[in-house]
Order: sequence, then structure tokens, then C-alpha cells
Amino acid sequence: MLPLEIHSPRDRSGMLAAGTSAVWAQGAPAVMKIGTATLNDSQHEWMKIYAGLVEKETAGRIKVELYPASQLGAIPRMIEGTQFGSIQAYVGPPEFLAGVDSRYEVLSAPGLFKDMAHANRVLQDPEFGAAFLALGANKGLRGVGLFLSGPTVFAMRAPVQRLADFEGKKIRVLAAALQMEQIRKLKATPVPMSLGEVMPALQQGALDGVMSSTPVLTALRFYDAAKYLYESDHAIVSVITVISKDWHDKLPADLRKVVVDAGPRASREVFQWSVDFVARQREAWRKAGGEVAAPSAAERTQLTVLMAPIGTGVSARKADEKALFELLQRVARRHE
Repeated sequence: MLPLEIHSPRDRSGMLAAGTSAVWAQGAPAVMKIGTATLNDSQHEWMKIYAGLVEKETAGRIKVELYPASQLGAIPRMIEGTQFGSIQAYVGPPEFLAGVDSRYEVLSAPGLFKDMAHANRVLQDPEFGAAFLALGANKGLRGVGLFLSGPTVFAMRAPVQRLADFEGKKIRVLAAALQMEQIRKLKATPVPMSLGEVMPALQQGALDGVMSSTPVLTALRFYDAAKYLYESDHAIVSVITVISKDWHDKLPADLRKVVVDAGPRASREVFQWSVDFVARQREAWRKAGGEVAAPSAAERTQLTVLMAPIGTGVSARKADEKALFELLQRVARRHE
């Protein structure tokens, strides 16, 4: 399902312009291009599961093409392409969509989840899922999937043995206020940056570290430039799949249902794979020469106290974001 050549986003734009009804009348399948920035991780695995479900349930009336590793361009370009319909779906952390709607960032809030199982129960909760996946509808997007990458960790160029070691460091984050505030609490400087730019910045010393999840960091070989993994586990890295609303709305009713229903199914199915993958990638990090450290009990308590107010404080700046964050808190308590 992974094309061997890189396709232009314009390859099949004429097909949609001609009208989707004509396509099915001619018996040709609708093409669904799905893009993501990562490779061989939970995002890529979700795409494979989803593609299998969609192609099976539509009996081949939708042909799904997978483009991992930013084959369809940098993340902002993929998001724009999805909004305008030249790409049919984008898979990635919802914080990258904060420019579309700031409420996408609420899942960055630290201290909400006890572990991956708890986080997964919250993400798959119908009440929260309905609210979160509905974001972006007025900007050309429709959410269909919400799942986990893994706990939040740091990959650093120099060892981190205590929280004070973060002071003065430049750390890459996603472009979301909730993530940037976490770095500021550590007395470090947050640097929003597209994923493709991070490795060169680490190699050149423009960055001291990156906040992400172990599977992403290991799959992209970040141990070559920042081998010191610090397992803070103070938050989770989640992933959303959004599809082009315009493309979705032009599909026949039966295909629209398949495209939407396959999202939660793939999200549930990928969970255990994601849990196992985090463990495998942690070991892979060590085998590649990387080092792994974690806060002491006292430092973890200090980190929790430091981070706990961030979600409430940042979300309070906007009424709609505050309402969604309060829903997230209620659902998280319900699934403890």
C-alpha cells in the first residue's frame, strides 16, 4: 500500500473537480491519499489498519494510498492540503492543528492520565471523542480517529539527571501554548519546529533537546544526535486523523459511513500495538547506544506539582477551550 514513488498532491485533483458521481459511474475507485510525517510507528500502523478496513468494507470502491515520512510535504502543507481536498487525510499530533482551532491542544495538558491504558479509555470515550473530532468542521476538516503514540519523554544532547538540568536549554515542542508552557516551567526555552527540521537543529547545536514520545524518537533515529532519553512521562503524545470535509461530503452515503466508522475501529485496534511498540522502541534506543534515565520519586512529585496547573491556566484564556478542557477532565476522572 505504500507507493514506491512520491506523488504530487495535484496528481488526481482533476478527478474531484470533475465530480465524484461521474467517477463511480465509470467504475473507477475513489483515491484516498493519507499523509503523515513519521514512519514505522503507531501513526503509520494506524494508517495500515485503517486502509485495510476501508478497502475491505467498500469492496475496493475506495483505494487508499499511504504516504508516511512527509512524502506529501511538511506538516503544515499536509494540513492545508487536507483542508482544500488535494490530500484526503492527515495523521499527526493534534497540536499541529492548533492554528486551525486552539482547542486541538488540550490533550497536551500534563497530569491528566495515570498511564497509557487510562489515556486510551479517555480517547475512546464517545462523549469526548464526539466533541474533539468535531473540531475543525468549519475549516474544512473532519476528525475520524484519535489514538496514542506514547508517554511524553525528552531526548537531550546532554544527560539530564535532575529537573534543574533543563534550565537554559532550548527544547523543540509542538506549536501549542500548552506544550510551550511546560518547557517554560522547567526554565527552558520552547522552540516550535516542524519535525523535519529537528534533527539538523540538534546536530548543529541550535537545539538542546526535543519533547516527544519514544516511538517517534527511536523510529527517526534521534539517538544519533540526542542520545539521552529522559522519561518524564508527565503527559501523553496523542494522534488525530482528520479527513477533508469537502471530499467526505462528496462521497455517496454508504462510503461516507465506512470512512468515518473505520476511524474508531482502527484507533481501538492499534492500542495494544502502540503499548508493545513503546516497550520495543525503548529497548531499541538502548541497543543503538542511547541512554535512558527517569526522575527520582522526589523529582517526579516536584514535576507533577510544577506541571499540574498548566492545563487549567492555559485553557482559561478562551471560553470554548476552557469548556473542552473541563470536559476532558471530567471524562478522565470517570475512567480512572
